[in-house]
Amino acid sequence: MASDPDTAPLVGRTGTLATLRSALLDDVAAGQTAAVFLTGESGVGKTRLLGEVGERLRQAGALVLTGTCLDIGDASPLHPVRQALRRLDADLAEARTTSAVRGLLQVFDEETPGPDGAGALLERVAQGLHLVAGGRPLVLVLDDLQWVDRSTRQLLLYLLAGLGDLQLSVLAAIRAESLRGAHPLRRVLTELRRLRSVRVVDLLPLDRAGTDELAAAIAGAPLPPEAADQMWQRSGGNPFVVEELARDRRDGRDGLSDTLREVFLDRVDALPQPAHAVVQAVAAGVEPVEHWLLAQVVRLPEDELLDAVREAVAHRLLVGADDGYRLRHRLVAEILAHELLPAERAALHRRYAEALTAAPAELHQARLAHHWRQAGEPARALPATMAAAREAERLHGYAEAHRHWSAALTLAATPPPVPPDGSRPTEPVEVDRVELLSHAAEAAHHSGEHARALTLLEELSADPAGPPACALHIRRARYLAAAGRSAPAEEEYRRVLASADCTPHERCTAAARLAELLLHLGRYAEAGAQAREALDLAAEVPGSTSEVVMASAALGFSEAFLEDPTAGLAVMRRALETAERSGRPEDVACAYLHLAELLTGPLNILEEGVVVARRGAERVAELGLGRTWETRLLAVATNGLFRVGQWAEAEKVVAAALRHRPSGADAVELLLARCRLSVGYGDVEASDRDLEAVATVLAGGGARHVLPMLILRAGLFMWQGRHDLARQAVQRGLTESRSDDVIVLATLAWHGLRAEAEATASRTVEVDPTAVRRLREAVDRVTRKSGQAGAPVRYVADGFLALCDAELSRLDDGRGDPELWARSATEWDRRNHPYPAAYSRLRQAEALLARRSRVATAGKLLRQAHAMAQSLGAVPLSAEIRTLAGRARVTLDDAPSAAPVPRPRTAVPAAPAAPAVDELAVLTAREREVLAAVAEGLTNKEIGQRLFISERTIGVHVSHIFDKLQVRTRVQASAIFLRNRPE
Repeated sequence: MASDPDTAPLVGRTGTLATLRSALLDDVAAGQTAAVFLTGESGVGKTRLLGEVGERLRQAGALVLTGTCLDIGDASPLHPVRQALRRLDADLAEARTTSAVRGLLQVFDEETPGPDGAGALLERVAQGLHLVAGGRPLVLVLDDLQWVDRSTRQLLLYLLAGLGDLQLSVLAAIRAESLRGAHPLRRVLTELRRLRSVRVVDLLPLDRAGTDELAAAIAGAPLPPEAADQMWQRSGGNPFVVEELARDRRDGRDGLSDTLREVFLDRVDALPQPAHAVVQAVAAGVEPVEHWLLAQVVRLPEDELLDAVREAVAHRLLVGADDGYRLRHRLVAEILAHELLPAERAALHRRYAEALTAAPAELHQARLAHHWRQAGEPARALPATMAAAREAERLHGYAEAHRHWSAALTLAATPPPVPPDGSRPTEPVEVDRVELLSHAAEAAHHSGEHARALTLLEELSADPAGPPACALHIRRARYLAAAGRSAPAEEEYRRVLASADCTPHERCTAAARLAELLLHLGRYAEAGAQAREALDLAAEVPGSTSEVVMASAALGFSEAFLEDPTAGLAVMRRALETAERSGRPEDVACAYLHLAELLTGPLNILEEGVVVARRGAERVAELGLGRTWETRLLAVATNGLFRVGQWAEAEKVVAAALRHRPSGADAVELLLARCRLSVGYGDVEASDRDLEAVATVLAGGGARHVLPMLILRAGLFMWQGRHDLARQAVQRGLTESRSDDVIVLATLAWHGLRAEAEATASRTVEVDPTAVRRLREAVDRVTRKSGQAGAPVRYVADGFLALCDAELSRLDDGRGDPELWARSATEWDRRNHPYPAAYSRLRQAEALLARRSRVATAGKLLRQAHAMAQSLGAVPLSAEIRTLAGRARVTLDDAPSAAPVPRPRTAVPAAPAAPAVDELAVLTAREREVLAAVAEGLTNKEIGQRLFISERTIGVHVSHIFDKLQVRTRVQASAIFLRNRPE
């Protein structure tokens, strides 16, 4: 069974192809025989694999005969062998071989009377095949062997037993679901298995990666994550089903194709009636369906039930495991759902619900709710749905909780159905709608459905029995902030703080959350003051652990940025410890996020920051916050990896995070992180798309998002030569900024000065004196503010100020000061930021060449810059370096391509290959212990405390590890450790 095999690629069978070639040709000695019987369900790709293997063996010098068995019993003896010979006769041009083939065909046509006729025929066929082979290895490829006739079975036994005196290999495909009961081929396979040269290989469906690859090849592009998940669940990895579904998607067809529907209905209809009932029941159930539950639903005697299940498994429709039964393809459930009458379907679900209700074990409330809903019993479904929602919340499954609370709202508003016999309908269950709305809004917020959360909150606030006004203000502010609407969120918090009607606890909560919001907006001084106020209020309010965590994180960040980095970091680490002790998911996530942001941003401790961000992402994913906080932490990790030049790794991280399909501010963080990579790679279309999406999401957003968006927009415009638009983006940023983040302001100023310098150099736009004046003022403001900030913040800001000074020299004399550019390159080398270091070398070389001095030095600088840009994949920067090198007649180390092409982007990260050798073998046992702790994200001090070694000794060990592994950063060392650690 196949679906346009010529157009569908062969996916996920590389290892199988190599195994089959070895078994059928490479490992077969002269005069020996071998066989591989390939079993598998319909559509798994057996026929396609036979064709691929046959072609490869033919190219390797074997003579390949290909035939297909027919479902006609013994009416045509030796049909597949005769068919193979006729095909060979039609294709051959060699007279000698053609004569041998026709002679063998004549043998088949001759009658063989007498009791010894069968044996004589087999011997003559073997001799004929020997002549046909002509000394070459002979491979007989047979498809649909489940329909093989008796004479062909006898011939296979005769030849593979070595009685034919020729080198022969047999490759045959068997439809697994056909080998049931007393099928004659089962006895043949049992006898052949005794031969060491005979193998039976079960061809399994594709794995998830193979399914995604095949679907993408058919559809013409990678499927969106949700569509890919659905494809995997519906197809079960069956290539035929994947091809059909992907083709329907590509061609815009809704529903299932008639081909798929008929294929699966034929397989189900071939079942005996009890097995048919079992498949119908499992299709209606929530998988896995336990055996005891299935018995309650189908109501068959135990022996008959076991026989029915065995038949369904043999037909490859069901899969059995210790925890119950599953459909091999969920697509079967969709098909069978249309084959049942509504009354039949409702009866099945009612039997499931009654069995689950009567079970003595603890109920799975989600399943019970599902079956009562499908049975048309909303009054019985509602209590189970609410219990399922609470169960999901307890396990931090907020997406599931949101789904259950939404279903509960619908059920509460659904009138009970009128019984068909006219009796009194079931009394509706009394529920508190305010409670339902409150839970549903909170679950929507935690699961990333921010717009839905705000809608439910408005409905809640309109109810007279709803929460008090102050509580509503706080919740509305939380939801608005998460949706990226920071300005109205700030107003809501300030209303609580200004209201005399709010309780001390509400004021404490508002103060702590406002401090965190101000921190996100880059207003660090205000955030610190607000955090201190929140901590003062928390001291008077019992049970305010969450507020203490948020306020401490904001205060620590503010202190680390503006005053004392060491003291601020200590405050933030204590906040993380407090959050972990409390166990509240949002507290843990908040503490991890701000610590990772501080390390990867202002403090420039990039390696540790990336490790903390990734460790935090794993932790909050365990707590059910994958779509929200995990995505933000992965965005922080992406930004850190981008800065240290590990762009390929950053791309994998952001692609994995986007599979959560985040919304609101979480989506903005990830889109901005991905856009940095796109701008660096020179992918204009992707950059534009992401920036447009960010601009759409942001509504009243603060400097945290607006300024990075404008910086990226300016950088993109400059690579496009649109310097006037780059100027507009930067000037807008200078107007809107209220941020204390001198690093962001310095980055903005550098982009503005660079845009003016580029415009001057290209003579495309006249210099705007007002814009330049404002940029100089911004540089002065950064210089003044950074002098008041902590030493690490000054250290990073000084790097951008060096770039600004060098760009100003380009504006002043039109050429640039090479010494200032040399200083900038040195500054960024020290900070381990390869991109601005490469850019500075380009400008230094440009300044030297403009002065016609030190041409050799300029050439060296261009080669260094080009190597750095190439290693990053920075296509526009590489192109500009090559252009300057071409004008200066400088030869770069590698030949430049005629047209630089942006690096290909992958939607799903590929799994890294396992290392061929143990890369950790060069380390001592103690160094391995230290490296394991480094990979956990621990600092040298923390590692020393764990291993009872001084911090200084740990530093020596880390230095030795870096030298032995030939790495420069803790992130690179951790990656090697994780790649080589035992599973």
